[in-house]
Amino acid sequence: MQLPPGPQTPAFVQLMQWVFSPMSFMDDCVRRYGDIYTLAMLGKNKPKLVFVSNPQAIQQILTQDTRTDFQAPGELNEIFRALLGENSVISLSGAQHQRQRQLMMPSLHGDRMRTYTNVINTVTTETLDRIQIGQTFDVRTITQQITLRTIMQAVFGLYQGERAEQLEQLLGELLDRGSSPMLVAMLYVPSLQQEFGGIGPWAVLQRKQRAVDALLYAEIQERRQHPDPARTDILSLLMSARDEAGEAMTDVELRDELLTLLTAGHETTATALAWALYWIHKLPAVKAKLLAELDGLNGACDLNSIAKLPYLDAVCNETLRIYPVAMLTFPRLSNKTVTLAGREILPQTVVMGSIYSTHQREDLYPQPQEFKPERFLERQFSPFEFLPFGGGARRCIGSAFAMMELKLALAKILSGWELELVDKRDIYPKRRGLVTAPERPIQLLVKSQRVPQQLASASKSFSSSNTIDS
Repeated sequence: MQLPPGPQTPAFVQLMQWVFSPMSFMDDCVRRYGDIYTLAMLGKNKPKLVFVSNPQAIQQILTQDTRTDFQAPGELNEIFRALLGENSVISLSGAQHQRQRQLMMPSLHGDRMRTYTNVINTVTTETLDRIQIGQTFDVRTITQQITLRTIMQAVFGLYQGERAEQLEQLLGELLDRGSSPMLVAMLYVPSLQQEFGGIGPWAVLQRKQRAVDALLYAEIQERRQHPDPARTDILSLLMSARDEAGEAMTDVELRDELLTLLTAGHETTATALAWALYWIHKLPAVKAKLLAELDGLNGACDLNSIAKLPYLDAVCNETLRIYPVAMLTFPRLSNKTVTLAGREILPQTVVMGSIYSTHQREDLYPQPQEFKPERFLERQFSPFEFLPFGGGARRCIGSAFAMMELKLALAKILSGWELELVDKRDIYPKRRGLVTAPERPIQLLVKSQRVPQQLASASKSFSSSNTIDS
């Protein structure tokens, strides 16, 4: 038995294609080899990777990833370990992985979500209020400010002060440093992770990392010395959480999970929000329909109402479909010989669901390069046809928070400001670090402020029944 077919080019060539042009590389592979193919980009003595975009095969992988057919070992996520640490929920396996998810889950779902809504609304308003009428702004810069400050307040519980300012600045610099293709290459090839006397790009990244660590550990130590049970930020909740044995997270575990939430929750949501604003202002019909839905709340709305708006939900879903921020699911390892999409897969084969290629399937999404929110009003897609947050044992733990933030920020921006796209030329995605982002800046012009629809009152409640997962 052989692995599914794939490119025969040298591993280094495949790796460079994956690092610098991943989406066009996947598009080409799908055209040549279909919805299951093999890449050898990790090198001669490294495992080959089987990419899958067949929904039935993805369902088989993600529903069996802790059973007899597959497993989801954290060891396969080694590219994240250098950034997030050994104790990140992404890096752990088995019982340890399950323990960390159980400790983190309550702070990111259900009734706890209500405590973060004021933060999102306030941060969004304050950020946009700094832009003058008639001024243009870079969309992604603004969405990054919104999501980073939301993280600072909702996750770290830091609103102001010297430590908050230092941490916000350093975190922004750290994430920006981590977005270069060179760093991605270093993550895939650990031998490149050299500091070269403190002057190389890896050395600069490590200095930023150590500075962030110092601030995080100082904050954790201060919280331990002066506990405040009234605090509702995620850090405080994680510090008070206990596992089945009554054990709390260590300082190192807290540090790793905070960085995980930051990396997974800031960069990804900022990109999704930027794409949503681009599509809404590029397509007048989409904007008009969405504004009519928001205005239809007549000022007597709450967050529960915003979360239930069908067209807003469709716009958010189509944004996450057309150019998903995460291109792949986390890797799985086959435990035995299995058949996927008509292909025999040997034991110990690494398989990955291609989120991007699945979302580009013509049979699921006719004219997949077109932005059409109506798709999600006309049909309900399965979790294996539409999977922006992955699935199975490693489904994104912050998906509910991300969708809430995306909807709230869009509702606040669109109801408060009249904006116009400056350059209406098409924009496509490119790699940014381990995820994707627009290939060039999106510029919006602030034309005027809209008559408020009293959306500020929407921060009173948020129903957990509207979250993506629970």
